[in-house]
Amino acid sequence: MEFPTEQKALVAVDLGAQSCRVSLLRLTKGVPKIQVVHRFPNAPIVVGGSLRWDIKEIFEGVKEGLRLCAAAATEGIASIGIDGWGVDYARMGEDGELVGEPFCHRDERTQAAMEEVLRRISADRLYALTGIQLLSLNTLFQLYADYEAGIPAKAKWLNLPEYMTHLLGGAPVSEFTNATHTQLVSLGTQKWCDEVFRETGLTREAAPEIVPTGTCVGKLTGELSKLAAFRDTKLIVPACHDTASAIAAIPATGEDWAFISSGTWSLVGTVLRAPCVTDQARAMNFTNLGGAGGSICFLKNVNGLWILRQCLDEWEKTGQALPVEELLRQCEQLPAPAVFLDVDAAELLVPGAMPEKIKAQLTARGQRPLSAGGEEIPQMANLIFHSLAKRYAEVLGSVAKITGKRLKRVFIVGGGSKNEFLNRLTAKYTGLEVITGSSEATTIGNFAIQIAALRGEAIDGGGVSAEAVARHAEELSGQALTFS
Repeated sequence: MEFPTEQKALVAVDLGAQSCRVSLLRLTKGVPKIQVVHRFPNAPIVVGGSLRWDIKEIFEGVKEGLRLCAAAATEGIASIGIDGWGVDYARMGEDGELVGEPFCHRDERTQAAMEEVLRRISADRLYALTGIQLLSLNTLFQLYADYEAGIPAKAKWLNLPEYMTHLLGGAPVSEFTNATHTQLVSLGTQKWCDEVFRETGLTREAAPEIVPTGTCVGKLTGELSKLAAFRDTKLIVPACHDTASAIAAIPATGEDWAFISSGTWSLVGTVLRAPCVTDQARAMNFTNLGGAGGSICFLKNVNGLWILRQCLDEWEKTGQALPVEELLRQCEQLPAPAVFLDVDAAELLVPGAMPEKIKAQLTARGQRPLSAGGEEIPQMANLIFHSLAKRYAEVLGSVAKITGKRLKRVFIVGGGSKNEFLNRLTAKYTGLEVITGSSEATTIGNFAIQIAALRGEAIDGGGVSAEAVARHAEELSGQALTFS
C-alpha cells in the first residue's frame, strides 16, 4: 500500500459517548499499521439538573492524544480526521465562546420539545422533507428546546466532531453525513431544509455550511501546530457521524448484506443508492442518513449495550458487579427467557435505575420477578442479550420487506462486535450469516476517507468516491493491524 503524501502518518479521532480514542496510521516497511495511542473515558455530567458533556475535558483528551501521535510519528502527520456520535452540538456566542456545556441527547428536555415541533409541522410532512426517523434526541428537537429555554436564536451551533475540528483550526462546517442526522437537511440533497427551519421558528443563519465527506477544512493551528510532526497538517472531515465511518469500512459488495453498528446504540440497516421514504419506511420509522460517497445508510436506531452498561454501573454501586467475561460465561449456561424486553421503551433510553426499570417492565407484563441475590444479575444480562438479538431480527426483517433485498449476511462492526455470545444470538434469531468486522471499524473508515481525500479521489459535486473509500478500507482491513 502507498500513502498519498510522502509516507506521512494520519491521525483518526473517534469520540464515543462512553470512551474516546486517538489512533495513528503509519507505514512500516510498506505495511500499514494502526496504533490506538490514547484512550480516555467519557460520560455525561449533571450540570444544574441537566445532562451535559464536559466538552473542555474531552478536548483536553483529544489534545493529549495528538501530542502522543506527534511524538511517535517523526515522519510527520499529513492529516487529522475527527468523527463521533451524532445529534449533539456546541452553541457559540458572537465571541466564539461556548454558550454553556453542550447538552447530552439523553437529557429529558427534548420530549416536550418534540411534541411542540410536531404541532407546528406534522410527522408525515417532516419525514417527507427529510427522510429521518422521529427520535426525541434528534438535533432538531434539541435546538427547539434551546429556543424554548431562551438560548439566543442566533447562537451558532456545530455538531461535536466538527466543533472539535474547529477548535483545532478548521472552518466551522457541518459534514454531510452528520448534517443528515440533525433532521434539518432536505431529502436527497446536501442543503438545509428552509421549510423545517421556517415552520419550527429556528434560525437558519445559526446553522453552519454543509460540506461533502472528505473535505479539507483547513490546517492545524494553535499550540499543537508548533510540534514538528504537525507542520502543514490538514484537517479533513471524514464521515463525521461515527456510524457512517464504520459502515464505510465494511468490505462488502452486492445487495444481500446488512449491517449492525453495535455499541452504546445499535444502528441496524443496509446501504442504499437513494433514499427510501415509502409509506412502510415512514410507518416503521426508518431513517435515511448520509453515507460516504453520497450513499444512504437506511437504518433504525436500537437501544444497544447502553442498557447493560447502565445495569453494570448500578451493580457496581452495591458491590455485586461481575467481570463482563464471567457474566457472559454464566449467560451461556442459561436458557432463553420466556419473554423479551422492549429494549426501545422510552424509560430505557434515559439513565438511572436500569435494573429496576427492567423489573418494572417485566412486572407490567405479568412476569414473575427475577431471582433475588447473585442469580439475578446473569439472568438480567441474559434477558438483555436475547432481547437485543430478537430486536435486531425484527428490524432486519423490516429492512428486507421495505427494500426488497434478499438478505443473506449481516456485518457487525463496532465495540459490540467482540461480544461473541450476542453475535451467536444474532445469528440464531436473524437466520443470517454473521460476519464480524473490526471493533475499530470507525477508525478504519475514518482513515480510508482521509486517504481518498488526500489522493483527490472525488465524485462529481465533491466528496470522496465510495468505491475508493471501500478499496482503501479493504486494504487496511486486510493487513495485520496492530492495536495497542
